[in-house]
Amino acid sequence: MDDQRDPAVGQATRLGRSRLGRLSRRRVVQAAAAAAAGGLTARGGSPRPRRIVVRSSWQTVNIGDIAHTPGILRLLENHLPEAEVWLWPSNVGNGVRELLAARFPRVRVLDPRKDVAEIFRECDFLLHGSGPSLVARRDVRRWREKTGKPYGVYGITLDPFFVPDAKRPAGSENEAISDSLDLLATADFVFFRDSRSLAFARDQGCPCPIMQFGPDAAFATDLRDDASAERFLRAHGLEPGRFLCCIPRYRFTPYWRLPEKNRPVDPVRKARNEALKEHDHAPHRRAIERVLRETGLRLLVCPEDRTQMAIGKEMLVDPLPALVRQGVVWRPNYWLTGEAVSTYVRSAGLFGNEMHSPIMAVGNGVPAIVCRWREQTTKGFMWQDIGLGDWLFNMDDEADVQQIVPTVLRMAAAPGAARETAAAARRFVEQRQRETMAVVGECLARS
Repeated sequence: MDDQRDPAVGQATRLGRSRLGRLSRRRVVQAAAAAAAGGLTARGGSPRPRRIVVRSSWQTVNIGDIAHTPGILRLLENHLPEAEVWLWPSNVGNGVRELLAARFPRVRVLDPRKDVAEIFRECDFLLHGSGPSLVARRDVRRWREKTGKPYGVYGITLDPFFVPDAKRPAGSENEAISDSLDLLATADFVFFRDSRSLAFARDQGCPCPIMQFGPDAAFATDLRDDASAERFLRAHGLEPGRFLCCIPRYRFTPYWRLPEKNRPVDPVRKARNEALKEHDHAPHRRAIERVLRETGLRLLVCPEDRTQMAIGKEMLVDPLPALVRQGVVWRPNYWLTGEAVSTYVRSAGLFGNEMHSPIMAVGNGVPAIVCRWREQTTKGFMWQDIGLGDWLFNMDDEADVQQIVPTVLRMAAAPGAARETAAAARRFVEQRQRETMAVVGECLARS
């Protein structure tokens, strides 16, 4: 839906899904056979398996940032079971370490304050996980300079769009892009999670030998907390398959509201949020009203990050007419990824202004509509890349905005057709996951 008539978008998408996104079935089979035959054992006569360190786990205040890590760990578990996997995190607090340990007991979770020298000495390959950029580029540079060992990048966005930020001096974003391109140039492979990023890297002449479209690792997240989800749904009278989820968001995450971030108010970003918050949430309120009046489904307003409980109440719940509000459940507290996924899979679908809840939903076969704007980078275009362009809306284009309510109503009124659409996108994602992990296996075997 977003920029579908722009030929440049179509060309980049076709590149991501065809010439630059193809791997032969033979290559996938060969990589799997190499792993099974011991191709992932370390060199030098050592009996230990190849050891891969995953640089991921960027923060815990957003369930999407949490989801990147279990997604990539599950892909490695499924496709490269002979490899030994270590996790080099930025933050696994707030219960996330325990969540990962329960699901991935074989993965060693490292302490970035103490274990870096051991990582550089003992690991054979560094895999940078999914994120909004080459998030850990300083650590990737240290790896390259201190070890000379290979590395790859799995599922990032590379977007030169710069928005003023009180934390960063002018020009710092351009420096970050230049630094990232320098590091990507010497990677064994780079998988971009949206075709716009892939096209940008190619336009910049990045010489990395393998650059392709590769889905965000969060699609593979299978964390569950069924007990907590069912307890919450029962307490609020939400029946499986009889409710939709709606997720709010300001243009910029107001991290200054979170004490643990210890950030001053950013006046430029706060002003942008205030100017557009009504515009960005009014279509969702209209959709909520019509779903409640016309379909018999209920609505759950829920967060993707820790600032969004208050935003949901302010922008989605409180302005609704009192009679309509009776059919809406507002979740007042934050949750972790497992409970969120367990809730999404019991819903009839999801819509709103976020990206990673839709990713986790579609990754589990649940329909999801994405509304995006320029400040969110080009990541939203992944919806076109996986065949869900009709469920992608540009909030900066009023023609697109007018189509949000009808599309939500169609999803609610025809759940079977919506699930078939989500299932087709999921199959495409899973095929790309197999192909991209074959590349990871080949490169790891050579390390």
